[in-house]
Amino acid sequence: MGNRGRVAERRKTNPAVLGGMIAVVVGGAGFGAYALFGGGAVADSRAQSTSASADDKGKDVKTGPLSATEVTAAARRFLTAWQQGEVTEAAAATDDTPAARTLLTGYTKDAHIKDVTLTAGTRTGDKVPFSVKGTVSYKGTTKPLGYESSLTVVRRAEDGKPLVEWHSAIVHPDLKDGDTLVTGESGTPPVKALDRDGGELTAEEYPSLGSVLDGLREKYGEKAGGKAGVELQVVRGKESQKAELSDKTLLELSEGTPGTVKTTLSPALQAAAEKQVAAKSRASVVVLRPSTGEILAVANSSHGFNTAFQGSLAPGSTMKVITSSLLIEKGLASADKQHPCPKYFTYGGWKFQNDDKFEIKGGTFKASFARSCNTAFISQAPELDNDSLTQEAQQVFGLSLNNWSVGIPTFDGSVPVQSQAQMAASLIGQGGVRMNPLNMASVSATIKTGTFKQPYLVAPTVDNRTLATASRSLSASALSQVRELMAYTAAYGTAAEAMSGVTGDVGAKTGSAEVDGQKKPNGWFTAYRNDLAAAGVVQAGGHGGDTAGPIVAELLKLGG
Repeated sequence: MGNRGRVAERRKTNPAVLGGMIAVVVGGAGFGAYALFGGGAVADSRAQSTSASADDKGKDVKTGPLSATEVTAAARRFLTAWQQGEVTEAAAATDDTPAARTLLTGYTKDAHIKDVTLTAGTRTGDKVPFSVKGTVSYKGTTKPLGYESSLTVVRRAEDGKPLVEWHSAIVHPDLKDGDTLVTGESGTPPVKALDRDGGELTAEEYPSLGSVLDGLREKYGEKAGGKAGVELQVVRGKESQKAELSDKTLLELSEGTPGTVKTTLSPALQAAAEKQVAAKSRASVVVLRPSTGEILAVANSSHGFNTAFQGSLAPGSTMKVITSSLLIEKGLASADKQHPCPKYFTYGGWKFQNDDKFEIKGGTFKASFARSCNTAFISQAPELDNDSLTQEAQQVFGLSLNNWSVGIPTFDGSVPVQSQAQMAASLIGQGGVRMNPLNMASVSATIKTGTFKQPYLVAPTVDNRTLATASRSLSASALSQVRELMAYTAAYGTAAEAMSGVTGDVGAKTGSAEVDGQKKPNGWFTAYRNDLAAAGVVQAGGHGGDTAGPIVAELLKLGG
């Protein structure tokens, strides 16, 4: 909500359907009396709670899984009190009374939501979904509000009492813990975002751009000359701000006058990127122009968070583009010279291995890169300083400095200084290294042009921003060799199948990143073709050549 101070939230609500029970409103004034059928007598949760606590005195604390009755009763207790506007009682029905009281209070007071009806759905285990219908009213302007949410019931350890596990998302699914809901005159005017050809960009046409448009509004709303309207917004708290999440408009009561912001997005590539990620689960992709740094497309399967720009994920073997640059510069590898690729290599107490434990006997470094041999890189760890990879990423590729100015919030990659096994793991994109598709598209773009050009979504001339730069470029010899590695991989290595049919000056690298608790690795792919560079990730998808590869290749074909 732009300049507006963060305020608390409050909510009121009406009866609920819990499992097979039906809540029927029979009173007026927004919080009427009601009858619950199927669960016994008319509910008086306060009396029931008092009686239960009296009966339980002196008994052993109940443990173990919650029964269906316990889940239903706890959910009913919370929803009933919330709907009736009894904030103190509703908050007491959760496992975090202070936080619940603050948010539920602000639901009415600051979000100006009234006449709320809650309807609970069918319980699944300890989880109860419910729908919310209400009215947002502010200074004579009124609009209906409706959405779906859910709650989970847990057993409190100290006394065994079933309570609603408190999270702000119960109040509204777009809320993160610490966020609030506020209705009022928006502190930030709306913006009309345009593509590079002058056409309007909307979230309806391009679903991935919802968070992008929010970010553009927050940064350029006032600068673009618009006038604020009246809206119900999610105002981000400290933790959300740390994650660089923008305030989010949930309901527009009266329109403001938008200012205009032109972006670098290509309508054709954006539409194609949306289509490509929609066919995969948890996929993200970025396309940019290496010669300028202009971002031509950004898309995510999931539209709530811009993983393509703000994700923080281990990039797996796509990191070997940077590591290869480092090894070649230090004289530890050369494209056409023999290079070790054993089945195993132990460093820092960890035993590293290749996929399917393969080895390449008497092979070149180019062969190891093309087949993505982990040990070819890990074996060079003893020759490197702890900060060698960090310096290469920062000085040549402009990463891990937290200084990009793209036009909306981004995560600029992280290559921390590490030691022993963690340092070795970083060489193959594991350990503490974290990237997103924007970062890895930029890596390919840097190899294509030979010089880091910071990606941007809005031209720096719009607001006189200073773009980030790298302190140096690769030597001509090192650059030529890395291009040779990527071209060979696109033609004959792990990227060959995906890049089949992609013509011109091309290069690519695949990657798979293991994630704790995840059966399949995240699949990565970064590549360039002529004056296009792109990178993508499919989380929990498997090998990058099979998952992210086809997405990136199709976009390079279209735009090349």
